Amino acid sequence: MKCPFCSFEESKVVDSRPTDEGERIRRRRECLKCGKRFTTYEVIETVPVVVIKKDRSRETFDRNKLLNGLLRACEKRPVSLDTLENVVDEIQNTLQNSLEREVPSSKIGKYAMDRLKDIDEVAYVRFASVYRQFKDIHSFMEELSQLIKTKDESKG
Repeated sequence: MKCPFCSFEESKVVDSRPTDEGERIRRRRECLKCGKRFTTYEVIETVPVVVIKKDRSRETFDRNKLLNGLLRACEKRPVSLDTLENVVDEIQNTLQNSLEREVPSSKIGKYAMDRLKDIDEVAYVRFASVYRQFKDIHSFMEELSQLIKTKDESKG
């Protein structure tokens, strides 16, 4: 790390502590040449994930959009905001940890549905109705039947 006072390129870390809920690390450094101290911040480098929408357009992943979709699905349901924020965190971590930099919106929707299925079945069906864009009542009933079948299998 280059000293901001004398431009010497070597320093030692005097103190280190996490900031921003562990998102960054604050380091106090001392220049090995002039002895002056300065502060640096270390941040995890994240590569933006690009979402490929149904119309083939692309936009940067926006966690707030996903959270808003989940909030609409869970409206008037006994699901806490913390639970939904955890779901968004899990999905965002999954996307960041994958090697894919471009992800179809359908994959993000699938991740959200998989998590909602275990949290609240009504919210799951609501989200699925928008995500899957059911063409008619029969395709909607197929989804409900599949949900009931999965639930019955997990009980037995």
